[in-house]
Amino acid sequence: MPKDIRIITTGGTFDKLYDEISGELTFRQSQLPRILRQTRCTLRIELEGPLAIDSLYMNEEQRQSVAQRCIASPEHRIIVIHGTDTMTKTAQVVAKRLAPENRSTIVFTGAMVPYSLENSDSVFNLGCAFSAVQLLPPGVYICMSGKIFTWDNVRKNKELGIFEELRPVSGVSG
Repeated sequence: MPKDIRIITTGGTFDKLYDEISGELTFRQSQLPRILRQTRCTLRIELEGPLAIDSLYMNEEQRQSVAQRCIASPEHRIIVIHGTDTMTKTAQVVAKRLAPENRSTIVFTGAMVPYSLENSDSVFNLGCAFSAVQLLPPGVYICMSGKIFTWDNVRKNKELGIFEELRPVSGVSG
């Protein structure tokens, strides 16, 4: 029986941990089970973690794998935890692979600061993604810093460290 929401985690800054020996941010295990307990989430979640990779190193085969997992999901509400540097690329791959009769709402989110560090935006972004995936119509979206964007109208502004619309959408605040 399908759960309420499927979360596919690919790694990215969201799940990085500080390694005291090397002084680097690395992957050990997903932070999502801990976050879901901490936030007292009552939705039935299917957690799927096929990757633990910095999105800068993600290749086309891995992006296609994320798309295939979204397509094959029995849940129609899907959150993808992804590194912010190439989140828009993977969202594009997923959107282009979906059939015209797609019934799934797929929301990508991530973090600029890892959950394991102070002042992380990860829990806020995840909470926004939970709301978005339940309220938006079928399609592919990116949810960062309290804003929701369609997959084809967003970019990461690396100078400001924010996501922004490529072009204003009339009558819609993004």
